[in-house]
Amino acid sequence: MSDPRRGGTAGVTVVRVALLALLATAPGSAAQERNVRDVPIPHDVGQSISPSFEGWFENVDGTFTLSWGYFNRNYEERPDIPIGPSNQFSPGPADRGQPTHFLTRRHTGIFTTVVPADFGDQTLSWTIIRGGAAISIPGHLRPEWMIDAMMEAPSRNTPPVVRFDPAGERGQGPTGVRADVRAAFPTATLTVWATDDMVRKMREQQRERDAGAEAPAARFGIAWSKYRGPGTVTFAEPEPTTDATGQAITTATFSEPGRYVLRLLAWDDTGPPAFVMAVGFQCCWTNGYLTIDVQ
Repeated sequence: MSDPRRGGTAGVTVVRVALLALLATAPGSAAQERNVRDVPIPHDVGQSISPSFEGWFENVDGTFTLSWGYFNRNYEERPDIPIGPSNQFSPGPADRGQPTHFLTRRHTGIFTTVVPADFGDQTLSWTIIRGGAAISIPGHLRPEWMIDAMMEAPSRNTPPVVRFDPAGERGQGPTGVRADVRAAFPTATLTVWATDDMVRKMREQQRERDAGAEAPAARFGIAWSKYRGPGTVTFAEPEPTTDATGQAITTATFSEPGRYVLRLLAWDDTGPPAFVMAVGFQCCWTNGYLTIDVQ
């Protein structure tokens, strides 16, 4: 073989390979056209929805809680998929409290299911059929899927506390709290009390110490969305602010009477769940579920 430094055969081969690689990526090349065709094209409607298993954590009574979310691949469509063959759990009851209304894109830890202490190596699967695809995801108790849902260990940050009555039951974490009310069609007043420990993420604290910067206030917010129901729901303020007592008030307008479930998401300095997807880290937010009979 000739020395490539002298322009021999090997040197020519190297040049040819480099030239072919350049041509393959040049605008208008056949290779580039194939690559473009292989890239998924964003769609506003008609795409599939993937259920997501986020992980599990142990309860004080020895049972286990499985956390679930989903990824709606549509950028605009928010489909309603009733409980049944196209939106079901198995084995056992098809209805495990999952949503029937799906917001766009990724939503993490939006509901939980509880399995018994002797669940062992069994699985519980959530199946969604949409956009020509049937996608089923199993939930399980594999050790590597254990999550910290009630505390961010480095900072000891905990999820916000949510109540639908100032003296009523409190909810904290992805399992959250539930309440039932009635409302006269077409508008209901939504009142919630949400508070937080206002502990900041450890990595943000360290970053500010290293930079010698003054630490800003911890973040905290709430957001309403439709979770189940026959019609559309319009919120006057989907993300109302809380006052000094933690109270936040807004209104919801319903397109038709019926039984609805609205989800309240209370998130803190770890960020909204859409930005918290790492397995093993699922803190800190709280779900609230308000069932409303609109008559």
